[in-house]
Amino acid sequence: MNDGNYLIPANSKRGQLIFNIFKPIDLWIAGVGASITIILFMIIQPAQLWSGIIVLLPFLICAFLVVPVPNYHNIRCVLTNIYKFYFVERQQFTWKGWCVKDEYKD
Repeated sequence: MNDGNYLIPANSKRGQLIFNIFKPIDLWIAGVGASITIILFMIIQPAQLWSGIIVLLPFLICAFLVVPVPNYHNIRCVLTNIYKFYFVERQQFTWKGWCVKDEYKD
């Protein structure tokens, strides 16, 4: 057999993603942004550049959130990690030194 030497690691997540890039929530976010943009195009019918940009904003924002970036899944995950780091899960670590014995604890 292969003696445990596998080509793909068992914890690989890319094979579980849609098109190897998107999670289902990412496609939902992009779909909602596209739907809102289409509805706004039908309601507003922009005749000027600025109104066209305003109508396109929901899709552009949603597309920006699901764009893949290196070292993270997408921009949405980066923003979530930044929010958690600064506002939710800020941990305080107490420095004790290299040689700590439990008998000297306060």
